[in-house]
Amino acid sequence: MQHARAALRKIFGDIVRREGEAAPLLAWPLACGTKTAEHATAVSFCDGVLTVCVPDQAWRQQLCGLREQYIVAVNEISSQPVTAIRFVPGKPFQP
Repeated sequence: MQHARAALRKIFGDIVRREGEAAPLLAWPLACGTKTAEHATAVSFCDGVLTVCVPDQAWRQQLCGLREQYIVAVNEISSQPVTAIRFVPGKPFQP
């Protein structure tokens, strides 16, 4: 199972790298994991800063402690370098 996960991550990473400015937004769910992505949604990327919407202050505090790990994980996948992640409380726009 671990081999399949690594292969899928590589395939997805190759696809995400082609997306230019949107790459960090697309990389976020893979970098943070499915359970976290259900509660924390990447909403924008500008000047190296990925903004992630979280449901409340508790989520914000918890994810801030993992910020550096998430930056590394996103940068392993994205073609656009992320230098910071900003966690903001609120509900992301969902069409």
